[in-house]
Amino acid sequence: MTTSPSAAATHRGWAVRTPGPVATRPLEQVQRETAAPGPGELLLRVEACGVCRTDLHLAEGDLVPHRPSTIPGHEIVGRVEAVGDGVSLFRAGDRAGGAWLRGTCGSCRYCRAGRENLCPRSTYTGWDADGGFSEKALVPEAFAYRLPDDQDPALLAPLLCAGIIGYRSLRRSMLPPGGRLGIYGFGASAHLAAQAALAEGATVHVLTRSARARELALELGVASAGGAYDSPPEPLDSAILFAPVGDLVPVALEFLDRSGTLAVAGIHLSDIPVLNYQRHLFQERNLRSVTSNTRQDGRDFLALAERVGIRVVASRYPMDHADRALADLAADKVNGAAVLVPG
Repeated sequence: MTTSPSAAATHRGWAVRTPGPVATRPLEQVQRETAAPGPGELLLRVEACGVCRTDLHLAEGDLVPHRPSTIPGHEIVGRVEAVGDGVSLFRAGDRAGGAWLRGTCGSCRYCRAGRENLCPRSTYTGWDADGGFSEKALVPEAFAYRLPDDQDPALLAPLLCAGIIGYRSLRRSMLPPGGRLGIYGFGASAHLAAQAALAEGATVHVLTRSARARELALELGVASAGGAYDSPPEPLDSAILFAPVGDLVPVALEFLDRSGTLAVAGIHLSDIPVLNYQRHLFQERNLRSVTSNTRQDGRDFLALAERVGIRVVASRYPMDHADRALADLAADKVNGAAVLVPG
């Protein structure tokens, strides 16, 4: 049976008013009616929501809005307040997580082949439907993750996108056992992917412009940390580009060893300069993109994070300061992951 909030209930959130640079304050505070969950949906009271670079791309217009005045946020940790008809895995009071991938058709050739991240009719939290920069959020049960009750929600939230996408990027980089991995950019996703690689026995070299991020990388156990355009101390078997900077693509490719692979993790990237075949691609070096994730990626990564004790470094912001969190992310002032919490 469906349980629902009171008829007059409302909640506060932040919506993208007019996409533009963060200096133009593209987010505005809004009051929304709290809708009852539909069939197969969970209504969550948001305990924490990570602030992802994709949210910044949506706010600034790098990604074309799919609907007007959408509330961003897709690293949602919350308590179930109400459930819709047909919900069987969650009940009121449970902790659940909502992530970027929100829906797929389930019948196309990609879905049938286990590649639902490529579904042409896929939908996304905070892009096709309101997300977690809000006091309440609706999440489809089929795309929700069960989360532990005894952990800090602010430390769980970044796992739901930064962690999952970092994990898929690591897999797309084709890192061999005990291999040498280069990581370009060291924010929310990178600091989690680095720990996953280290847990699997990799040697990790971080290359990023932020001195503070280099300090964090060394603290987490990487072998070296240098500037974004520096030479790593040894050839790389694999590399992941987390920074949305196309200029770094030829840089990373040039430092790959023979048959090495560069995975580009972002949903948005500035233009890539002209590549030189001999310097950047010859000797069977590979360039691969990363597109969203599958639910299996999510389950696999969350299990890995719990098993090896991945540490989340979070910078907390009150929900009322979501615009400041986004501005700090744009200015590279966030150490680790930015997370919105009630208050």
